[in-house]
Amino acid sequence: MIKILLADDHALLREGLRKSFESAGDNVVGEASSGEEAVALARALQPQVVLMDLSMPVMDGIEATRRIREEAPSVRIAVLTMHDDIEKTRDAIAAGASAYLSKGTSFTEVRETVQRVAEGDTVLSPALAGAMLTSARAEVAGQDLLSDRQVEILQAIADGMSTKQAGRHLGITTKTVHNHLNAIYRKLDAQSLTHAVLSAVRMGIIDLNRDESLEV
Repeated sequence: MIKILLADDHALLREGLRKSFESAGDNVVGEASSGEEAVALARALQPQVVLMDLSMPVMDGIEATRRIREEAPSVRIAVLTMHDDIEKTRDAIAAGASAYLSKGTSFTEVRETVQRVAEGDTVLSPALAGAMLTSARAEVAGQDLLSDRQVEILQAIADGMSTKQAGRHLGITTKTVHNHLNAIYRKLDAQSLTHAVLSAVRMGIIDLNRDESLEV
């Protein structure tokens, strides 16, 4: 019998999951309708597994996962969400989730995943695991595709610099910047600077959300 905490802001979904788990012989020790409540209940009730949604009020599931892993490290997290994108998956795993499933998953698979997580396993659905592997391969290929200088130029532009400012920041001429950009367009099969930047972001070559303050 597994001690489970359900964290989802949809009461009907929680009710359905509770009935299913209890019919299977498991113990649902609590229910949370927000990320903040999930953290408090996980700390107080010490379930073996929290079945966590990502889209919740007050505090989202990713931050709640991070907080639970910090405040109740013996509690493990299995994400059950409608979000199937790679970034959400990575963020949840980085926050400490041990499993990531979509809400289209059958209850049988959800329960099997919860059991495995309680035993210490890490679980991804085959589709998400395959997508993450494909994305990782694309990132490696992208990083090898451009030179270090070309990456620096694209990152500077993604940080809001003009081509002239990027050249000054990197200690090269504007003409050299444009020469590198022409090479980048060819390598990324991009038709514009915006297209090149977006392609580089998707491939993991540059980051649009850096917190660094750069002098220009």
